[in-house]
Amino acid sequence: MSKIAMKTPLVEMDGDEMTRIIWKMIKEHLLEPYVELKAEYYDLGLPNRDATDDAVTVQAAEAVKKYGVGVKCATITPNADRVSEYSLKKMYKSPNGTIRAILDGTVFRAPITLPCIQPTVSTWKKPITIARHAYGDIYKCTEYRVPGPGKAEISFKDEQGKVLFSETVFDFKTAGVLMGMYNKDDSIQSFARACFNYALAIKQDIWFSAKDTISKRYDHTFKDIFQEIFDSEYKEKFEKAGIVYFYTLIDDAVARVIRSEGGFIWACKNYDGDVMSDMVATAFGSLAMMTSVLVSPDGNFEYEAAHGTVTKHFYKHREGETTSTNSMATLFAWTGALAKRGELDGLPELVDFAKKLEQASLAAISTGYMTKDLASLADMPGKTVLSTEDFILKVKEFLDASIA
Repeated sequence: MSKIAMKTPLVEMDGDEMTRIIWKMIKEHLLEPYVELKAEYYDLGLPNRDATDDAVTVQAAEAVKKYGVGVKCATITPNADRVSEYSLKKMYKSPNGTIRAILDGTVFRAPITLPCIQPTVSTWKKPITIARHAYGDIYKCTEYRVPGPGKAEISFKDEQGKVLFSETVFDFKTAGVLMGMYNKDDSIQSFARACFNYALAIKQDIWFSAKDTISKRYDHTFKDIFQEIFDSEYKEKFEKAGIVYFYTLIDDAVARVIRSEGGFIWACKNYDGDVMSDMVATAFGSLAMMTSVLVSPDGNFEYEAAHGTVTKHFYKHREGETTSTNSMATLFAWTGALAKRGELDGLPELVDFAKKLEQASLAAISTGYMTKDLASLADMPGKTVLSTEDFILKVKEFLDASIA
């Protein structure tokens, strides 16, 4: 077939380690033979982030605001060991956190499910979507390593310099650690509306959980804003759609989720969503089988894999060893971005190609061709474990058959 021509570029954000290797394989074998890719490329690999003092991350996020659709490879958020390993100038913050702050979006993560891979939680029958607030909190916090005795205080001054609030956080008698974090009403409002709109779009109940009994100002603000927006803007729409919104404490939500059948959206604050999406992904099968899309209030979309850079596999690959790394989440990041680009640009052939590619990858696994992580989970006879690249090539076989 002739290659599908794209009208508008999407923003391509390259990444680190094994996922960077997979990124290249997917483009070479599954995209470039079929699509004339139009992409504005940004290298978010850690060496380039260091070389640009992380300006490249900001540039990539601004490009997503310009073009409306981005696709991102997994990247390293460096700790002290990584600073030493890569000889970095400093310990850079999470690139995902930077991008999310600029786009002010909500992350929706859902597992890729297959009949041959049953959830470890026996009650779960349907996918659970995690809606993660993608702004502020611990990801944009200010931290300090307290060296010894002293007083930690928190205060707030208005624009005229008048102190409106001042309180002692703690009187340190020994060394310790200190952190201050924040959020904004307008970002929480965007989060609430994104969640309610998504629930209406896919016709699923939505749960929101926090810990307002302990955090009587911070978490309670989230709870109040959600309820105010729901009552004033969405209550009647939800009743008409036959779906439900309710709030509960996060510990109660965890118990309810484990006992449920699934098939709903679970909205969480930033850190909670980070943790719970990994739990949901693992319980449904594998973190490498989790889709992730950041949706901003002004209609921008950034697709990525929900997992990290698969460091252990990268070290093996670097030593010349064969790896069997699951590429599904990275592949679905590309298909999600291409489908959205096709939808926004009025290119049904691009949307159709993205769907065919997803179906080809699912068909390959359902037929018994899979990477090592899935082979240990799949309940089916005659499984064939493939290497990282061989699995991608097998998906290509199924894709070619589908197109033919």
